[in-house]
Amino acid sequence: MNKVVGALRRTFGIVREHVGTDHLGNKYYFVPEQKTWTGRHVHAKRMVQAFNPIAFEYMEGSIPTEWDAWIRGRRKEPPSVEELAKNEAYRQQIKLKAKECEEKDALLKAKEFKDGLVAMPSKTVAKGHAAATSFGKEDISEEPTSTANTFQPGSWRPNPKN
Repeated sequence: MNKVVGALRRTFGIVREHVGTDHLGNKYYFVPEQKTWTGRHVHAKRMVQAFNPIAFEYMEGSIPTEWDAWIRGRRKEPPSVEELAKNEAYRQQIKLKAKECEEKDALLKAKEFKDGLVAMPSKTVAKGHAAATSFGKEDISEEPTSTANTFQPGSWRPNPKN
């Protein structure tokens, strides 16, 4: 059988073997090590045929992490359906726990603010830099100012054209 398959591969070119499909519709293939009809040696490859092959519409996370590890050669065997389901359930469980922790943290912060243990965050909007003498002032003086040992030159404005 292997001789027949090898002859067909050499005759018709590189043959890829379908390994699996993920829940997003991406198809995964394995191209075994083989020789072409010209005798050229082709190394084994792992490849994915994306469900949405348009490059600019690709988003991170379009390939599940288990399949990504298989494609990059970090694991020998492709992931099973049971493994994918188990890992997805685990990810959902982690998301729920994270949400519960955030809710507990928000309640704890509210209680601390109520008890006066933590100051409420201020909601001020400041323009400019606090070190500048014009900080908080609406208009900037053209005259130089001096406060104690510091000197701040006035702002220069060109004369208006008449």
